[in-house]
Amino acid sequence: MSKTDGGLIADRPRALMSEPLAGGEGEAALPGVLGDAKTRRHDESARAERLHPLVQLTLARLREFIREREAVFWVFVFPVLLAFALGIAFRNTAPEITPVAIEDGTVVRAPAVTLSAADLAQSLSQTDGLHATVMAPEQAAKALRTGKVALVIRPGRNAQPRVGDATATFDYRYDPTRPESRMARLAVDDAVQRAMGRADVARAGDETVSEPGARYIDYLIPGLIGLNLMGSGMWGLGFAVVQARTRKLLKRFAATPMRRSHYLLSFMLSRLVFLFLEVAAVIGFAWGVFSVSVHGSLIDLVVISLLGAMTFAGLGLLVASRPKTIEGVSGWMNLVMLPMWLLSGTFFSASRFPEFLQPFIKALPLTALNDSLRAVMSEGAPLAVSWLEISILVAWGVASFALALRLFRWQ
Repeated sequence: MSKTDGGLIADRPRALMSEPLAGGEGEAALPGVLGDAKTRRHDESARAERLHPLVQLTLARLREFIREREAVFWVFVFPVLLAFALGIAFRNTAPEITPVAIEDGTVVRAPAVTLSAADLAQSLSQTDGLHATVMAPEQAAKALRTGKVALVIRPGRNAQPRVGDATATFDYRYDPTRPESRMARLAVDDAVQRAMGRADVARAGDETVSEPGARYIDYLIPGLIGLNLMGSGMWGLGFAVVQARTRKLLKRFAATPMRRSHYLLSFMLSRLVFLFLEVAAVIGFAWGVFSVSVHGSLIDLVVISLLGAMTFAGLGLLVASRPKTIEGVSGWMNLVMLPMWLLSGTFFSASRFPEFLQPFIKALPLTALNDSLRAVMSEGAPLAVSWLEISILVAWGVASFALALRLFRWQ
């Protein structure tokens, strides 16, 4: 037996070399195990070397997004829930009943007919879309002021009779800035004149139609798609970049041979991977629940969606290129997105805003995206029709990414 530890080990019988060690495996098995592990590491290293750095960064961003359950909810589930809620709230229903008030004591006179307030209320209530109630003057004035009625019929006070006409016996009191009040004025006057014996000189018939493309939900769905592309592109990318900066991850990336363009492009490419699922979820839900269809080419819809996603991804990277805190980037995101929320025609037409604002509204990327999506989905128009909107999206996307690449800081 040797005096040294090496001798002791050397003098051990060969049979003992196969005895299990503390780790549970025999020494004879170690060379094979170590060889397999070394082979696996070599294969993984070779596979990683074959992948372009941009591909590796994109895959890493995809895995990061999938692991964030909150992000998955806001990108895929929330737009569907919003479409369902608004589609139910603004679905096509029977015409609403317009409430009108008649001041107590009102009398409508004609050469052959005289109607009291109660008679007039009964006559108007029998007209489709109208419901009349007799009220005291103070009560009727309060109901009009608070919006509970659209119009008040009161005894004539300020109306000036025409030459040869009898003195006006009643007035219409309403707010001309309220569309429902103006419509109530026309409907009530038509019903009153008929009740007083007016005969139409010409008779016209009605032909009613119900076109799916004319519903509010058909107007809403393209706007929700554009809004979702803007939100996921800016919030998703902007928060991810700033969060990595606050965790000092970007500082570590700066020490690697990775290019800045590769890092920023990986965020934009990862957005494109989820783009199809994101748009398909909203359109599929709208088609299945509300029968919303795409009248244009699906390829055109994909192209416009891609342009929109790239544009807002570039804007998100631009906004996140400098802020160092989540609070800071949140403020900039709200500053950029809030005007587009209000002005770009997502929930209602942008034509409601004053004329002097229209050039500014048309230049917004979300306006261009919404208009081009509606042209394809609702009108079936080809891409050539939306050349101006597409040019605006391309200009915003290229300019924002170029500025983000120039202004971006690792720390």
